[in-house]
Amino acid sequence: MRHLLPLAKASALVLSAMLVIAPALAALKPGDKAPDFKAQASLGGQVSTFSLDAALKKGPVVLYFYPAAFTSGCTVEAHLFAEAIDRYKALGATVIGVSNDKIETLNKFSVSECRSKFAVAADTDQKIMKAYDAVLMFSSASRTSYVIAPDHTIIYEYSDLSPDKHVENTLQALQQWSGKQKK
Repeated sequence: MRHLLPLAKASALVLSAMLVIAPALAALKPGDKAPDFKAQASLGGQVSTFSLDAALKKGPVVLYFYPAAFTSGCTVEAHLFAEAIDRYKALGATVIGVSNDKIETLNKFSVSECRSKFAVAADTDQKIMKAYDAVLMFSSASRTSYVIAPDHTIIYEYSDLSPDKHVENTLQALQQWSGKQKK
């Protein structure tokens, strides 16, 4: 039994390294065109179809991927986005979160953790996550945020397993982009 312990430790170390590296290496980059998508989404427990193309006609979109509803980091991140939603709206931006959770789970998450402030979309077949290179191990989404300009150009990308800087960084990117549009 003791001879299996080093193998288990080595496997755990490799898996941990892959989880840290995967989102940093795979994400789409600024200047890339954002893949269009439509998905079932919940806002305040009400299901509708979210269309990236339709949202971009109204202004920029902050698209953020998160691993799973009701986990500690994803709850923190949802709270941070909900608290900042008025700042996003002031910049003309729409916020949409995406995970591979079922829409029934997202109906609850959109009310309790997103505080009915922004929509969260179900990507159970992982088509959106794959299109955005935002798949983490075990089929969940990586914690990756994008800011997408109305012309479908990605203007900012940020991948980090910690939820702490996604809101701050995407707001800063939006402010910089908005400032350039006024010139």
